[in-house]
Amino acid sequence: MATAFSSDGEAVLRRMLSPAAAPPAPRGDLDGFYEMGRAAAFVRGGGFRKVALQFPDELLADAAAVAARMEAETGAEVYVLGDTTYGSCCVDEVAAEHARAEAVLHYGPACLSPCRKLPVLHIFGKQPLDIGLCTEAFRELYADRQSHVVVLSDVVYAHAMGALEQQLCLEYPNIIFSKVVYGDPPAPTLLGEERQFGRQFLVEAPGGLQDCAMFYVGTEGLTLTNFMLTWNRCSFSSFDPTTNRGRRETLNVNRALMRRLYLVERARDARVVGILVGTLGVAGYLDVLQHLRELLRRAGKRSYTLAVGKPNPAKLANFLEVDVFVLVACAQNSLLDSSDFYRPVVTPYELELACNPAREWTGNYLTDFRDLLPGACAHVELPPAIPAAEAIPDVSLITGEMRATHLCDPAASQLPPSTALACRDQTNALAEISPAASFLDSRSWRGLEQQLGQTPVSKAVQGRRGIAIAYEDEGREQS
Repeated sequence: MATAFSSDGEAVLRRMLSPAAAPPAPRGDLDGFYEMGRAAAFVRGGGFRKVALQFPDELLADAAAVAARMEAETGAEVYVLGDTTYGSCCVDEVAAEHARAEAVLHYGPACLSPCRKLPVLHIFGKQPLDIGLCTEAFRELYADRQSHVVVLSDVVYAHAMGALEQQLCLEYPNIIFSKVVYGDPPAPTLLGEERQFGRQFLVEAPGGLQDCAMFYVGTEGLTLTNFMLTWNRCSFSSFDPTTNRGRRETLNVNRALMRRLYLVERARDARVVGILVGTLGVAGYLDVLQHLRELLRRAGKRSYTLAVGKPNPAKLANFLEVDVFVLVACAQNSLLDSSDFYRPVVTPYELELACNPAREWTGNYLTDFRDLLPGACAHVELPPAIPAAEAIPDVSLITGEMRATHLCDPAASQLPPSTALACRDQTNALAEISPAASFLDSRSWRGLEQQLGQTPVSKAVQGRRGIAIAYEDEGREQS
């Protein structure tokens, strides 16, 4: 845990430096990889005068060339968005609004979460895929030609799924290829139709999706982990186009779920919860923030809403009063590994499991927070409140102490407005004292303070030379 917040200074001094690697060269085939014709048609068809082009770090080398081509072909004013506010898979509407853009062209991998305001065109980039080697790997993994298999892919390989389907559909009559869908599609209308994470497919197996195997085309990462936790009753295999190798996935899904359920127990024990805003562009994020605040209020827990950008251990360690954090982000970024964090980080679904007595663990894991909102497929209403004397006692599986798990009455759990006032400055201005401010005031160190007029003025003097681990004059002082 210590290495998450500090490091050995001597290791830094002894580290060997190597010449910086040259930045990647721009691609030669911009038209094919970035679909310049489709992008230009989108801008001209919408009549957009200002357009934002969002690139992930690995594609920034092409940003200048793509922007110049777009300006020449459309006449629109083009802005390049590089360092995103949150994850690069989400559309950064905040940065686009700073440039007053009327539309966003999102390049590279995407979580396909629906946006709130701006029109968006996703251009994934056509990464190469060896159809022949992928077909051979599929045949080796699924020797039974009657196997029910659903083929999923990373969005950067979606362009090649049609050619792969032509190679396999004649040999495997029960194979199903998913399609990438944009925006927020309507609810499924056909029996057995699945629409999740921007993928759509129709399952015709007798036992439904649990009788199907999953074949994923793409590299190992958050997308594959998200799929495996969500469809945890299915066996998974994958083909990595970067290594041209297929394998059966050996991720212990049960062990991963046990880790997530442990975090649910930590959330049940928590008294103060920090709600981390991990997106400002995904549709419905304001609704789920309000939903979580109400849930925590009914559960008798105090909550604070925090907007800290991309979370890391150093940022969250500043909030010592928080017992557990809940991250409101897109489905792909919500599964944050918090093993290096001072406090655990859970998903909105895990917080509902902890605080909503009516929601029970069914084996289905949810990563899309929109599924929890009223009217969604997985929404569960809060049960009516019961008196504390009638509540069934519960014991923490972690601390062994008694804890309250019943919901409070909405009227009784409403916190009264604070009437504590204090003199703020010499002009007798009054300020309300909040619980967070009181906790901060109790700390021994509260950050840098200016102390204007309290520090004597002195002339500049010669300071020490060197670095903190070994100043030049330390040897003379000791002698």
